[in-house]
Amino acid sequence: ESAATFWLYQYQAICYGAFIACWHLASSHKWLKWSLYGSAFIIFFTWFQVQLDVMLNEWFGGFYNMVQSLFSKPGTITSEEYYGRLFTFFSIAGVYVIIATLGRFFIQHYNFRWRNAMTDYYAGRWEKVRHIEGASQRIQDDTMRFADIMEGLGTGLLDSVMTLIAFLPILWVLSAKYIHAIPVFGPIAHGLVIVAVCWSIIGTLLLALTGYYLPRIKFFNQRVEHAYRKELVWGEEDRARAQPKALAELFADIRKNYFRMFFHYTYFNLAKISYLQAGVLVPYIALAPTLLSKEMILAGFTLGVMQQIVRAFGRVES
Repeated sequence: ESAATFWLYQYQAICYGAFIACWHLASSHKWLKWSLYGSAFIIFFTWFQVQLDVMLNEWFGGFYNMVQSLFSKPGTITSEEYYGRLFTFFSIAGVYVIIATLGRFFIQHYNFRWRNAMTDYYAGRWEKVRHIEGASQRIQDDTMRFADIMEGLGTGLLDSVMTLIAFLPILWVLSAKYIHAIPVFGPIAHGLVIVAVCWSIIGTLLLALTGYYLPRIKFFNQRVEHAYRKELVWGEEDRARAQPKALAELFADIRKNYFRMFFHYTYFNLAKISYLQAGVLVPYIALAPTLLSKEMILAGFTLGVMQQIVRAFGRVES
């Protein structure tokens, strides 16, 4: 396994090198190094974090098997073995903390450079876009928001893809080895993978449906907030502007839109929180036929295996 991992990283390095070389030949611009080397670095440390998460998943399996041994046969595990297992966790978790912290620091710089590039691009075309309503806000505020969104949504998407690639095979193997039936559907191959994917699709469709109006309301919120802010700016230069009546009318639009947003967020949050809470029990429901069967111990199904399955299921679902 170590040799396979080593060659996998060698293969990744070759692919990164080929990708960067092709882009160097095809294009050249001010932000090329941040774009190419930065993207390659983010992909690498994201994958490295996921591999550490896989190691922690295996650690939990071994640790809970040890706990089960302590309960069934007290005194069979020495203090050196117990504390040694805990030390292993801290060694893996310590590397994870360092990598995650440095990765977050680099991503913040990476996304600010992205904002810098967008700002330079639009500022260089100011004479062509200055007549557009809210042009100044588009250049300043929207580029900032885009960078913030990419920091959360973009890296989150990359992490999810990497996690799926790493944990789906684990759940696939564990499901085939230990789980031979699931509630309602009965005997079915790789049942846990099917349950995880189907449950995720249900959640995605549920939240997409209940959140249908939110992007439109959030967009309109930008318009009413801008109208109010712009009137105040004009009032700084012109005494005839930003009068109490005009400001009250503009703020009434803000209040109306926020109250609409609060209403739609209420049933969206209800669906979201309900789904997440119900999801906690889904893997245990799927494991019910195995846990209740008499052949469970003969099949080698232990507390550690259950923890590995539950954690892998949660990673695949998320």
